[in-house]
Amino acid sequence: MKALVYLGRQRFAFDDIADPVPRDGEAVVRVAACGICGSDMHGYHDGDPRRVPPLVMGHEIAGVVETGASAGRRVAINPLVTCGRCDACLSGRQQLCESQSVLGLPPYAGGFAEKVRVPERNLVPIPDTMELRAASVCEPVAVAYHAVGIAARLTDRPLSALRIAVLGGGAIGLATALVALSRGAGAVHVGETSAERRATLRAADGSIAAYDPAGGDGPEAGSVDLVFDAVGARQTREAAFRMVRRGGAIVHLGLLPGSEGVDVRRMTLGEIAFAGSYCYSMVDFRETLALLAAGRLGPLDWIEEHPLSQGAEAFRDIDGGRFHKGKLILTNAIL
Repeated sequence: MKALVYLGRQRFAFDDIADPVPRDGEAVVRVAACGICGSDMHGYHDGDPRRVPPLVMGHEIAGVVETGASAGRRVAINPLVTCGRCDACLSGRQQLCESQSVLGLPPYAGGFAEKVRVPERNLVPIPDTMELRAASVCEPVAVAYHAVGIAARLTDRPLSALRIAVLGGGAIGLATALVALSRGAGAVHVGETSAERRATLRAADGSIAAYDPAGGDGPEAGSVDLVFDAVGARQTREAAFRMVRRGGAIVHLGLLPGSEGVDVRRMTLGEIAFAGSYCYSMVDFRETLALLAAGRLGPLDWIEEHPLSQGAEAFRDIDGGRFHKGKLILTNAIL
């Protein structure tokens, strides 16, 4: 089969590799679409010691099952591979499993290929009316869905009564805004330095108030009830603590290294809740898929498709700042 093989820092080859062979409890899925995640970009820059070349990356996957009891089913794939036995797994918090791995990291190849080997319990069937390209964005949207769920538990008022800001207008930031709006939020302020991405945000939903943080725009200090940091850099953490009100909450989704910008004194004196949010549970994933299938997040015009054979160019476009939509997915002919 053909696959986009990561060869090391900023290098790919579109090449023939062996077809995957399923083990007990696994299935082979013919990949229709697989999205490029920020963590894939991190690996592209040789910044992740877990991504050792040669490697097939990619974990935002939808396709058609080829083997096993589910053969023929159209599915989205939950890429978190967990033990299923620990307290976290048994309590429905699979994202906290200490033995967790992810498709696209050893020992599992990822979805930038024509086929992928997957544990059968990670397959989530999609409705016949749902496009596979839409199902492929379930994974990043589930990250946002989980974060909004955490935020709802941190506050003592409904989302409709809160002033909400999201820092970062990439796929996760956009999805966070859309999920919050679907759950009753009013206008959501989204800070994004790219003018093109701000246009994408506004086009995705008229209730998204995109602003340029570099231009001094956006919510005033101490005016926001709930802040989502979808970047996780020093500047965005500083901005979150500056804009959140006393008694408010910050949910941190970004995975950039470092902890600078966390204002512990203000957090204490202002009784500000600060919570991390990582991935999603299987329940989150299934509920996100249902949300997408029902069209509750709009027309998904922020998805852009490139053939898998042009994957190396797609990575270069993202890296060079030439991609301005919400999500870029690599597709196979099955789509």
